[in-house]
Order: sequence, then C-alpha cells, then structure tokens
Amino acid sequence: MNGTGALVRLVLRRDRLIIPLWVVVIAVLPITQTSAIAELYTGEQELRRFAESFGANPALQSLYGPITHWNAAAMGTWRAGFTPVILALASLLTVIRHTRVEEETGRRELLGSAVLGRHAGLTAALVVTAGANLAAGVILALSFVSQGHPVAGALALGSGYAALGLVFAAVAAVAAQLTEGAGGARGFALSALGLAFLLRMAGDSTGTAWLSWLSPIAWGQRMRPFAGEVWWPLVLSCAVTVLLTAVAYVLADRRDVAGGLLPPRLGPAGAAAGLTSAFALAWRLHRGTLAAWCVGVGLFGAVTGAATKAATDTMAGNSQLMAIMVALGGTTDMSDVFLAGLVGIFGIGVAGYAVQAALRVRAEEVAQRGEPLLATAVSRVGWAASHLVFALLGPAVTLVVLGVCVGVAYGATVGDLFGHVPRLVGATLAQLPAVWTLAALAIALFGLAPRLVGVSWAALAVFLLFGQVGAVLDLPQPLLDLSPFSHLPKLPGGEVSALPLVVLTAVAAALTAAGLYGFRRRDVG
Repeated sequence: MNGTGALVRLVLRRDRLIIPLWVVVIAVLPITQTSAIAELYTGEQELRRFAESFGANPALQSLYGPITHWNAAAMGTWRAGFTPVILALASLLTVIRHTRVEEETGRRELLGSAVLGRHAGLTAALVVTAGANLAAGVILALSFVSQGHPVAGALALGSGYAALGLVFAAVAAVAAQLTEGAGGARGFALSALGLAFLLRMAGDSTGTAWLSWLSPIAWGQRMRPFAGEVWWPLVLSCAVTVLLTAVAYVLADRRDVAGGLLPPRLGPAGAAAGLTSAFALAWRLHRGTLAAWCVGVGLFGAVTGAATKAATDTMAGNSQLMAIMVALGGTTDMSDVFLAGLVGIFGIGVAGYAVQAALRVRAEEVAQRGEPLLATAVSRVGWAASHLVFALLGPAVTLVVLGVCVGVAYGATVGDLFGHVPRLVGATLAQLPAVWTLAALAIALFGLAPRLVGVSWAALAVFLLFGQVGAVLDLPQPLLDLSPFSHLPKLPGGEVSALPLVVLTAVAAALTAAGLYGFRRRDVG
C-alpha cells in the first residue's frame, strides 16, 4: 500500500473536473423529479391515481422498477430509477480508468519504479471512487432533507445509491485483473451492469421476485426509501462489495503488471485482406461498441415505446403536467409530446456514444498505437478521419435503430405500425445535428487542446441536466440556449425549421475542420 496517498492526490488532480460534475449531476436529479411531481400532483387522490396508473404498467415497471408508495418522494425516487444505473456506470469507468488504463499506457510501470506498493494503484482508484459515491449519497440525502422530506427515507435513498456505486466499483476492480486491455475490462464490467439491469427488468415486469434479488440494482429499491424503510439490503450490498474487493486484491497478486489473468487471444500471423487500411482497423475497433449501443437503445426504445400509450393516458388528466409537457414537446397531442420528450432524452444519450467514438482516436494516440500507423503512408487526417466516420455516422445508425424500435413498439399498441415507424425514424434523425455538434466539440479539443478532451464529457453532462430539469426549474432561456438540443424541432408533432438544423450542422463542420487542422500542426502524443 506504500504510496497510496500520493496516488489518491494524483487521481483527484486528474479528475478534479469530471468527478465533481458527475457526482453533483447524479445527486440532484432525484430531488428535481420529486419536486416536479409534488408541484404537479398536489392532492393525495391525484398522487394515488398517478401511482396506480403507472404501477399497473409492466413496461414502466421494467424500466424504472416497482412503485413502493404513492407519496411524492417515493414517486420521484421511482421516476429517477435509472439514475443509480448511471452512478454505477460512472463508478466502474472511473476504477478502470485509474487501474487498467494506467497499466495499458505504461504509466503504472513508470510509477512502480519509484517507492510504490503493488496494490497502491488499485487502492487509490477504489478510495477515490468510494469517496465520490459517498459524496453523491450525502448530497442526495441532504437535498431531500432540505426540502422537508423524512430523514430516514433520505438516508435510505442516499445509502442505496452509494452502495450500488460501490458494488460496481468492486466489479470493475475484478474486471481490471482479468484482461490485458482496458477495452476488455470495460466489456466485462459493462456486461455485468447490463446483466444486472436485465435481471431487475425481468423480475419487476414479470413478478418473479427472485430474479430481481439477483441484481444489485434492485437491492437499493428494496430498501423502500420514503415507503417504510428496510435496511438489511444495504448489508447485502456492503457484503458483496467487500467480497469482490477482496477477490480483486487476490487476483492482483497472481498476475504481472500490465498483464491479465486471461490469456490474450492470439491473432493470425498475417493480416486479413479486410485489414489493409486505416479505416478497416478503425472498423474493427469500433464495431463492438456500435453494436452494443444499437442493442441497448433498441431494447430501451422498445420498452418505452410500449409504455407510451399508458403513460399518456395517465398524464392527460393533469392540466399542469400537460402544460409542461407541451412546452417540452411543442404539440398538444399527448402521445407526440411524450414521444418527443423520449426522443430528446435518447438523443442526449446517443451523443454520449458520439463523444466516446470521437475520443477513441485520442485513446489510440495516448496508448502510442497511432505513431506506428503514421510512420507508414497513412496521413494524420486520414487516420483521424477513419475514427471520425464512426463518431458521425455511428450515431445516425443508432438513431435509426431507436426510431424503428420505438415506432414498432408504439405502433403495435395503437394498431398503426406502418404509420408510426417513419414518423419516429424522422424524429430520431432530427437529433443528429446536435449530436454531431457534441462529437465535433470533442474532435476540436482533440486537435487543438488534447489535454482538455474531458470538457466534452462535462458539456454533455450539463446539457443533460438542462434537458432534464430546465423546464421544471424555469431556468433562463439564454442559459438553456447554450445546449444545441434546445434548438432542435420537437418531433414528432412539432414544427420543423431548417435554419437551426443547418446552423448546428455548420457549427459541427467548422469544429471538425478546426480539430483536424490542429491535429496536423501539433505534436503526436
């Protein structure tokens, strides 16, 4: 453990912007949902009808989990049911970034040549991630207490969120010991998170309780914050965290630095005919991520599309909610309003994939895998463009998949399958200019200020926050206009103006060109 303190300070310095951002954003989302529900449903009977209507929908239960009580705090917690999954995702990515990525790039071996213990790196990553999760839990609990909600419920909610983040930080610690590459470690950890969510979805939507209990995501929900708290599931989360952390340390003792316990798969002695260009190599690197995103958005699109009719029937009886949803959706047809809000949320999510794909070229550069390619006849712009194709066209493919799945699921429930699929595909593709703007920002930072590429993730988090709570909190319009997503047409059902789409596309093109120009002129690495 020697040198752990110094590494903790190094991790905090490197993530001094990213960690506070995701901690605060995740911590404030549940209270904003709760405040909105408390404002819209002021009477006990209205809250009861709201809970009964949504609780009877299996699709919504599969997406957000079971409704445990009809009070505003419990309903707001339920409505923010996907937020702890985001916290788990941020936790596992943070651990892998400061363990396996450090080894893959050679920085851990360089630091290890000094007075540094074998487990210092893993311990520092877990300490910082645990601190971030505990901070998120505390902020979350204080936000509810400050609004007059019961202290016991606030503590249960905050501790449940923090416990889930700690479980998947430990999952990532184990995954980091298995493979030689950061990509493989992320794959193991993300697969575990996806499996946990699917188990929770299956258990809650089918009434098969034992399936839900196999998922750590369900353990926090089973603590029943604001609905007669149950504390023993917290012990289960802590026990699994301790067990997985111990396993990670045992596995770390059984491998070499920069090595993995699972042997790497040896490739063929000669490259295949399809790997004779920079683009072919980029396709091999990006295809798994693209396929995973398509499957993920397709699944969630189908679930939410199937729940649209029941959700809109419930909302139609509340005039205040109608007014807010019309402001978000731009039309008076409740189904179109709901679908427009849904498409907007998924558009910001797909922008996350676009930023991830755009920054893959930076990851290849930092790992020193770009220089051997650039030593050949491959140009800098050609190498960067081979990755940027997936940052610009990959989101288009993902949005088409989203539109088809939402359209098929919703069309099947209302008996108009072929009428809604084209409308939903058009609505999802209308998100592309804003998605491209975020990807182009990442590209510009990569070319002009590569050390600041994390700002693109910060921008995405801010735009997500604006989209989720901007209308509810009545934030100033000039502030909301900073988000490219605020300038998109609210489809389906809204009016389409070509000017904002053209301007956003032009901004994206200019930022991309600036990034490529900067990359041509700066040093590699």
